[in-house]
Amino acid sequence: MTEHDFLALAPQYTTTSELLSSSARRRGMDVEVLPAHADVGTAIARGGGHYFGGPAFAARVVDTLDVALLEPSDDWLATLPYAYTGRRIAMATLGEARSLSRPAFVKPPSAKTFPAAVYSSGKGLPTGPELSADVPVQISDVVTWAAEFRLYILDGEVRTGSQYATFGRLDAERLHGHRYEDHVLEFADDLLATCGGGLPGAVVVDVGLLATPEHGTADRWAVVEANMAWFSNCYAADPDRVLDVVLRSAGPRTRMAERDHRFCRGTTPG
Repeated sequence: MTEHDFLALAPQYTTTSELLSSSARRRGMDVEVLPAHADVGTAIARGGGHYFGGPAFAARVVDTLDVALLEPSDDWLATLPYAYTGRRIAMATLGEARSLSRPAFVKPPSAKTFPAAVYSSGKGLPTGPELSADVPVQISDVVTWAAEFRLYILDGEVRTGSQYATFGRLDAERLHGHRYEDHVLEFADDLLATCGGGLPGAVVVDVGLLATPEHGTADRWAVVEANMAWFSNCYAADPDRVLDVVLRSAGPRTRMAERDHRFCRGTTPG
């Protein structure tokens, strides 16, 4: 980071953007909240930009900012060994998913074209002109998460993290000092050592504790999903360490590591 770096925020306010703004200012960085409708060129007509906000707005400003937006590949989760997922996961098309005759968790892998949810069968999936049969989807077995954690990863190491849910309900608690901290970090270290090469250098990975459906007791650790750090709620994670990851995940293209070129998002919104 240079003394001229700044953090550009999408116009929609979030608690995470506020926390990151405060952290950036403590480092001496300027913070620019970009205008929702006006030309953003005059606001950010300089180098050293980093971005935090949604992908649709990012598509409008990414070239002006000249930032590289890093995101995990759509199929990363589906390629993981069962030992790390604890459930069957497959990539398919929406047309194929409509033929499902069993309950399944179905979601768009990255674009938010329809709600990620458990659908009783393929007949219950949303319809619409933008939901053509060839839209990619991710299909997985229905499981119960006893606890879920968000981890901020930088160069293959967990920088900070937070619990964000228990049994599907919002329940934010910092990872540091959490009763499951050692278990989470042990699982994450093993995952990253084995499969971390398939992730960007700066990324968010959600992991969780699966519960057995019969008794609701803790069963095993597994990966929930991976997400872009530049559009993730930090919950109770350390915002200063979160910012370390965000700055790398959406920073100047000229500083992008060679290994991260394949993870750089295009300018077309998902």
